[in-house]
Amino acid sequence: MSKFPLPHKNIGVAVIQDVQGQILIDRRPNRGLMAGLWEFPGGKVEPGETVTECLKREIQEELGIEIEVGKHLITIEHTYSQFHVTLTVHYCSHLRGIPQPLECDEIRWVNLAEIDQFTFPDANAQIITALHQGLGS
Repeated sequence: MSKFPLPHKNIGVAVIQDVQGQILIDRRPNRGLMAGLWEFPGGKVEPGETVTECLKREIQEELGIEIEVGKHLITIEHTYSQFHVTLTVHYCSHLRGIPQPLECDEIRWVNLAEIDQFTFPDANAQIITALHQGLGS
């Protein structure tokens, strides 16, 4: 165990649903940490920014779409070997635009029943469990 604290990342995470109830996921680029894993879109909350502002900005930057940020689903604290992360997860609705993989390798709309077929980072397991349990809905 290092005597230095791990870096902390505060991340806003969007569970974006369409009118059919499908969920948008994206695959991380094949480089860097967690390369090639699937995730729910989102990103780092900047200083002075709310989670809602972060989600709207990040989804526009990453996917080129507008969303409405809805009900809070879950907040997760998780420690990886290189950093500690706080994930603040909200249900979001797709408002406008066609999702494009601007900062990821691939995007997919999936049903909750098929989400377990995709490999996600460890911290995302709690999000998937919460979705299966219908928390926050």
